[in-house]
Amino acid sequence: MVVEGQWEKREVLDVTASLEDRTVLVVGRGSGIARAVVLAARAQGARVVVAGRDAEALEAAYEDSGVTAEYLDVTDDATVEELARRLERVDHVVSTVSARARGRLEELDRASLLRSFDTKVVGPIMLAKAFAGRIPDGGSLTLFSGVAAFKPAVGYLGVATTNGAADFLARSLALEMAPVRVNAISPGVVDTGIWDSLGEDGKRAYFENLRARNPARRIGSVDDIAGAVLFAMTNPFLTGVTLRVDGGEPLT
Repeated sequence: MVVEGQWEKREVLDVTASLEDRTVLVVGRGSGIARAVVLAARAQGARVVVAGRDAEALEAAYEDSGVTAEYLDVTDDATVEELARRLERVDHVVSTVSARARGRLEELDRASLLRSFDTKVVGPIMLAKAFAGRIPDGGSLTLFSGVAAFKPAVGYLGVATTNGAADFLARSLALEMAPVRVNAISPGVVDTGIWDSLGEDGKRAYFENLRARNPARRIGSVDDIAGAVLFAMTNPFLTGVTLRVDGGEPLT
């Protein structure tokens, strides 16, 4: 009986799904965000398959019997289809791949733009196509967008356009693949090796400037992003969403 003005009492259920004994495919490198996702999934009891263009390097990156390495090039449909056939079934797929087309308008060329789009948008579409029938209901596909999609800046036209397409792709696939859930993660500036090209002083200055303006007053870590990926994989009521893990950078 429900008394007016009161909530009906119901059993409280755990809203998250366990990764224990689940198979997670992580596409990407053996470092940075991809590595953090692998380690986080393993810590939750998942079996993990890591896949990329250098399977030997991936295998060497993990000393863990629960992690196996496979060859995969998301720009080569044959390798995507072959991996799907070999794995037969996976519970969750995470694609961290990217090929950034940085530069101002006058510096961009067609080849780098096409490589960026092929890697981060067309490649994940082909992953979705190959694995759609191999992910069980309630399983998930997690893609990566990026902060440039939500805060355009000079010199990042190619990156912003590609990330924006990945953001929209997650929503479109959420409808196409339902009830498999599809989401995207949009990291802000994260302290990975990508910024080392600025040099030690350049990297420090860039981070200090961003930290001072960022509402979170810090730079992101790979573990921040891996935590968001785990949330996307395990929350059964989350789909068609881009989780913006960016410290509020677009607000500034």
